[in-house]
Amino acid sequence: MLTVLSNRRRVCNGLTRRQLLQVGGAGLFGLNLPQVLAAESAQQPHNTHAKSVIFVYLFGGPSQLETFDCKPDAPSHIVGPFQTTATANPELRFCEHLPMLAKRTTDFCLIRTLNHAQNDHNASHYIQTGHPMPTADRGPSNVNAAPNDWPSIGSVINYLDRQQERSGQRTVPSYVYLPNRHGEIQLGGQYDRLGQYAGWLGSEYNAFSTRIHKRKPGDNPYYRDCTDEELKFGFAGLELNQGITIDRLNRRQSLLDQFDQSRRVLSGSRQVEQFGDFRDEALDILLSDRLRKALSLKSESAKLRDRYGRNLFGQSLVVGRRMIEAGARFTTVIWDMADGADSGWDSHDGLTASLRDHLLPGLDQGLAALLDDLRERGLLDDTLVVCCGEMGRTPAFLNRGNTDGRDHWSYCFPAILAGGGVKDGLVYGKSDRHAAYPLENAVSPEDLTATIFHALGINPHAPLLNNRGQPVALVNNGHVIDELFQ
Repeated sequence: MLTVLSNRRRVCNGLTRRQLLQVGGAGLFGLNLPQVLAAESAQQPHNTHAKSVIFVYLFGGPSQLETFDCKPDAPSHIVGPFQTTATANPELRFCEHLPMLAKRTTDFCLIRTLNHAQNDHNASHYIQTGHPMPTADRGPSNVNAAPNDWPSIGSVINYLDRQQERSGQRTVPSYVYLPNRHGEIQLGGQYDRLGQYAGWLGSEYNAFSTRIHKRKPGDNPYYRDCTDEELKFGFAGLELNQGITIDRLNRRQSLLDQFDQSRRVLSGSRQVEQFGDFRDEALDILLSDRLRKALSLKSESAKLRDRYGRNLFGQSLVVGRRMIEAGARFTTVIWDMADGADSGWDSHDGLTASLRDHLLPGLDQGLAALLDDLRERGLLDDTLVVCCGEMGRTPAFLNRGNTDGRDHWSYCFPAILAGGGVKDGLVYGKSDRHAAYPLENAVSPEDLTATIFHALGINPHAPLLNNRGQPVALVNNGHVIDELFQ
């Protein structure tokens, strides 16, 4: 049996997505996966600037005051537990636990004034789609994805790519999510968090997601070195089951070609012909040697992998770079939360130890290595790197009575952009003396999303048909931040 990214939401024909994406003996390698891939559109992308995006998503809400917008002269209840370090910009100081990124501030652009009003983790929808979260049934914890969600940026790019490349063969997915779907690693995968999927655009435009397991409940592979045995990156469900060989699939393909030829003669329908195109695409992805090589870390030197860090975040960044090299267009690498606030960036408690010992050193090493690696390989000019969370943390170093934490704060937080034509060394936006609110050049998620589309040569205000057949803009009320580009 063959499945792809099992998201248990129902699709338009009433089947669950798991049922629709199963490909087994009755399907003769089947009619289901290509059916999911077959969709229509009139939207075409413009000429591109950047060719691809790596979206480094720090889920949980990293503190601006412990990362990139430190306020060393603020009162002690604002400053927090750490010292600051100088950067290449004399007016900018980073947290002392980010020394490598501090030395590289001339290699990226820092936005200090991202902000929105969705002051909780459901801002994951906002930051990944550029649209506020719509009302929907989101499960007992009110965090799950819903069919009426806006499509993620990666899903939109996937959708546009499929229309442009209809006549060609695509052996690497456009939209990839590493190392797990969002929510997979937390509490046994009970959350299927919003923002990562294609929503009303159609589940066929969801990301291809890999899956890396924890060793046991409570384990945090982001906080420790991972073995090669653990780091078997593969798209969930895109492995051949025992007894299914490449030759056997090819024989099924030949039989299906005969069926399709007869059906085309009988129907004379372009829709049937397109169905065959997408079935071929599905088989190409399954059999792609290029894809299998991109997902394997075996060809990377131990020295380079050490540069990134052997934890799950660092090694996922290596695979993210490899996916971009292989032809993926939008790759999300998520630093997700494992179990408990101090297991990730949601620093309600245990902030000092988790940031000092794991989060900040891991981010510093991994992101610095990614930027250096892309530049050394000549990939950075063509690749836009975006690094941010869905929100920041409260200016006051106090959280609901806990003296070692900060609460949610979506009203001012940072993002890093690099490559893809972005100006090196630019600092955009200015926050107030407590990093609480923007003073100059506030940036909304709509603005960030419009800027990402613009970097790829996609008009952010171009119309897209929604699930009701109505034209909607890719981004509503968002403005491209032209000052960021050279």
